[in-house]
Amino acid sequence: MSKDLLNKILITLGFILLYRVLAYVPVPGVNIDVVKEFFDTNSSNALGMMNMFSGNAVERLSIISLGIMPYITASIIMELLAATFPSLGKMKKEKDGMTKYMQIIRYATIVITFIQAIGVSMGLNSLTGGSGQSAITIDMDTFIAVAAVSMVAGTIMLVWIGEQITQKGIGNGISLIIFAGIVSAIPSAIGGTVDLVNNGQLSFLTVIAMLAVILATVGFIIYVELGERRVPVSYSRKVMMQNQNKRVMNYIPIKVNLSGVIPVIFASAILMFPGTILQGSQNEYLVMIGDFLNPASFSFNVVMFLFVIFFAYFYASITFNAKEIAENLKRQGGFIPGVRPGGSTSEFLNETASRLTFFGSIYLGFISTVPLLVVQAMGVPFYFGGVAVLIVVQVAIDTMRKIEAQQYMNKYDTISAVGL
Repeated sequence: MSKDLLNKILITLGFILLYRVLAYVPVPGVNIDVVKEFFDTNSSNALGMMNMFSGNAVERLSIISLGIMPYITASIIMELLAATFPSLGKMKKEKDGMTKYMQIIRYATIVITFIQAIGVSMGLNSLTGGSGQSAITIDMDTFIAVAAVSMVAGTIMLVWIGEQITQKGIGNGISLIIFAGIVSAIPSAIGGTVDLVNNGQLSFLTVIAMLAVILATVGFIIYVELGERRVPVSYSRKVMMQNQNKRVMNYIPIKVNLSGVIPVIFASAILMFPGTILQGSQNEYLVMIGDFLNPASFSFNVVMFLFVIFFAYFYASITFNAKEIAENLKRQGGFIPGVRPGGSTSEFLNETASRLTFFGSIYLGFISTVPLLVVQAMGVPFYFGGVAVLIVVQVAIDTMRKIEAQQYMNKYDTISAVGL
């Protein structure tokens, strides 16, 4: 392993460690015992899902308890606006415009975090422990101000950590933060499962069945994620002679899941946002909406399935630019056998990508909902879903690929240095 790659890995691990330290820094003025007691009885609903994504930071009411979700929500809003308004989409493609675009996302993140923080603070006002203790130990108005400032600072710190990992480390920083939060909860989940088995609340056969579901889900995810359609490409004899000492790509790889894990994260962020706001509400209609968006409900899983399919198509249309690929192919003297260069190639690639995206979106929707329903049918008293497994497996595969790519780059640099 090269020194450069080792430094990037150490930088990534260092920032992830900082993220985990922040998860243990509570918001001032909170009785953590009361909050933890409340979360112990709400581990299978929207709060349990949110707690999982934050690496148990929510049950400690840490300054990063809102996690990276406000940033993702802001990114979704901006992507939709960029797809709707051409001027915003053009700004995103320019170098200087992209800087301004990202700045707008950061400002929107602050606004969303501020709103969510106020909602959480007001919800805690009515929360009491088993012995009648209040979850708030200071004046309510002071607590709302302190909590809002603390949570905004925590979320912005997470955004900064994610950007630093992306720029100086290995992998996508935002995805790795979510990955680290989910993985950090695994030891406590294992310990809790062992305690439930020892106390007789969970049978050993149920645990075996749950492990079988997890392994089957992981295997299915890996199988589909590595699947791709390789569209053959031919080059003119002139191009082949010019590049006889170089490797010329003779196919265009189109993945079955073009959009990756982003649709699942987007859908989860959108559905978790109202759940966070409505958690402390006493209004009859708002409580009804909160129950409708409870991850344990059938209605939530139907909405989740539809949202994942929508975002799979939406994000695939952004990431896969068939027109640009066709133009580059024509410029390089390449063509797809049986397809005319230019517009016909673009239409062919679009049609191929659309067919693959259909199966990819159904796969993402299936993984996001079915494992959770199966595990709930087993009577498991805590939140577990395919969303967590999908994110962990996808981020792990993506990070490993980037490490391998970095190793190959270092090999080529070494060959150039010795003059081979």
